[in-house]
Amino acid sequence: MDGEREALVSHAGASVSMAHGRDLVVAEAAVQILGDTDIVGARQKGRTLAATLGFSSSELTLIATAISELARNIVQYAKQGEIILRLVERGGQRGIVVRAKDQGPGIPDIRRALQGGFSTSRSLGLGLAGVRRLMDEFEIESRVGFGTTVTARKWKR
Repeated sequence: MDGEREALVSHAGASVSMAHGRDLVVAEAAVQILGDTDIVGARQKGRTLAATLGFSSSELTLIATAISELARNIVQYAKQGEIILRLVERGGQRGIVVRAKDQGPGIPDIRRALQGGFSTSRSLGLGLAGVRRLMDEFEIESRVGFGTTVTARKWKR
């Protein structure tokens, strides 16, 4: 599969059709991820942005946890990347989009990486499977040798 591109889209309780073209971006922030301290910064920035939409305390914790996991993956596997945070509106709903981008080694087997408990690093983190469970929508695209982009959305209920 070397050099091939694999993508997976998962929408909790929704069809698998892509909807990101219909998101109206209300606010945006980007955090460069170069090391462990940037994980904390991305988490705090995401929590602060999401709070402006009125997410509950428990929802803010889920969002911050997802951001931490994605940023930690960047540091661990790609060494550097970026977390892009967007407040969006779509069809009367408001939410946050978290996009993690890197130009790291890529993921050779996305389906395996999304299995609960799978870890190439033997870490105890939630991993990609945990991020997918915490958020309402989840997309991943990875190309071995070129990097990975994960996009996750959480909608205000």
